[in-house]
Amino acid sequence: MRFSKWQALGNTYLLVERTDLEDPFEPDDARRLCDPHQGVGADGVLEIADIRGAEADLIVWNPDGSTAELSGNGARIAAMWLARRSGVAFPRLHVGGRTVPARVEGDEVEVDLGNVDVGKPEALEIDGERLEVTPVTVGNPHAVVRREPSRDELLRIGPLIENHERFPERTNVQLVRPDGPTDLTVAVWERGAGETRSSGSSAAAAAAAAVVHGWCQSPLRVHLPGGTLDVDIREGRAILSGPVVEIFRGETV
Repeated sequence: MRFSKWQALGNTYLLVERTDLEDPFEPDDARRLCDPHQGVGADGVLEIADIRGAEADLIVWNPDGSTAELSGNGARIAAMWLARRSGVAFPRLHVGGRTVPARVEGDEVEVDLGNVDVGKPEALEIDGERLEVTPVTVGNPHAVVRREPSRDELLRIGPLIENHERFPERTNVQLVRPDGPTDLTVAVWERGAGETRSSGSSAAAAAAAAVVHGWCQSPLRVHLPGGTLDVDIREGRAILSGPVVEIFRGETV
């Protein structure tokens, strides 16, 4: 199987073309490839299918073999790959029922992730503590918590919120700290992947919640362990931009 490995602020993905596969891609393939000890190692796999010039379908695989409805960084990586392949700076992806238009300029990729729905805050019992959580949908589910985004806290409550009964399909989790009118620091626990250095859809979810709650105003700079993403919340839509880098290409045996 041929693949390329990419990173978006430390959020790593392996990209494969469906036409290169001898057999349909399966959950076991995702688990094996993403395992750093028995495979290549990555935060997920991007499967590109039905390429039509500068347009293609995208399937996002998590390291545990599940699929995600959307990945902001994954979409940005796929858009860069498709722009290089087609020679078109404005590729379009279809992922999880959404059409994601993109703009590629140098190493920077901007994607329009579409509508972001911010729910009302809810109280959840987590590890004997009552936490206020804001549910957000960016095609995929998120739970935003205004709390110091320390790694210890993330590792403690991230998996508990991800698997809470409130979220039957599980959820991504963000611990957020407003640092000014247009700056937000975020730690991410990703559904099916765990602690992640960067997540595009999580940045969008955190930014949308911050704008709705009045913690910050758009556009925002969202600071993650891997670096900074720019998020513009425009009339309920999230425009996400940041760098994308291809690391290497290879072939499994």
